[in-house]
Amino acid sequence: MRHPAAGRNGAPEQTHAENYYYQKQIQGKTPVVVVMKRWRKRCRGVIEWYDRNCIKVNRSNASALLVYKPSIRYNLIKPAKARP
Repeated sequence: MRHPAAGRNGAPEQTHAENYYYQKQIQGKTPVVVVMKRWRKRCRGVIEWYDRNCIKVNRSNASALLVYKPSIRYNLIKPAKARP
């Protein structure tokens, strides 16, 4: 009798969901808030560039910031303010 998982390759190592997410944020120039793991520091800006290990966040009030992905707790998409 064969083991049920014997012929399967398992889950793919990369699903490309992260790539899709970052591409959409870059193309839309979506304002985001990046919350860091340590001290829960926040970085507000627009994601300009990314690779496997880092993202580059352009900030309007300061210089651009290169953030190491493992140091990110989570990203928040900052909603645009409604116009009257």
